[in-house]
Amino acid sequence: MVILKSTLSDIDSLFALYDEATAYMKQFTTTYWRGFERSLVETEIKEGRQYKIVENGQIACVFVITFNDATIWQEADADQAIYIHRIATNRSFSGNNYVQQIVKWAIAYALENGKDFVRLDTGADNEKINTYYQNCGFTFKGVTGITYTDDLPEHYKGGKFSLFEIDLKTLKP
Repeated sequence: MVILKSTLSDIDSLFALYDEATAYMKQFTTTYWRGFERSLVETEIKEGRQYKIVENGQIACVFVITFNDATIWQEADADQAIYIHRIATNRSFSGNNYVQQIVKWAIAYALENGKDFVRLDTGADNEKINTYYQNCGFTFKGVTGITYTDDLPEHYKGGKFSLFEIDLKTLKP
C-alpha cells in the first residue's frame, strides 16, 4: 500500500470511485454526494491536493486535502489545520482500514507542515460513519449547519454536518 498524489490520468477512476461511494452512502444516509464538477477535481489534482492509495497496482482509495474550510468550520477555520474531504474506497478493497492509514498520513503531513489540527466533516445523519471516525481517533466537535452557496457541492445544500478533529498539540512532546 502506498499513498501518492493523483494525476490527471486518474480522473476517470476517481469519478468511478465517487459514483460507487455515492451508491453505498445512499444505503445509510440522506446526505450523500450528488456529483462533482470535473473542473474542481482537475484543479485539486493540479494543486497537488488529491491523493490515492494504491494497492496491488489498483486505486484502492482516494481523498482530498485542503487547508481552509471556513464554510463548514466557520471561526475555527482560523486555526492551522488540514482538512480531509471526499474519502472514497473501492468496494473491492473494503475492510482494509484505509481511513486509519489516511489519518496516520494526515497527522504526519500536518506535523511536518506546522498544522495544529486534522479535521473532517460528514453528514450528521450517518451514525455508522460518525462512529467510525471516532474509532479512527477523531474527537466529535458537534453538528453544524451551513449557508449554501453556489461554489459548494450540491450535497451541502440543506444538511447538518458532524465535525471531527484531532488536536495535534496533544500529540506533541
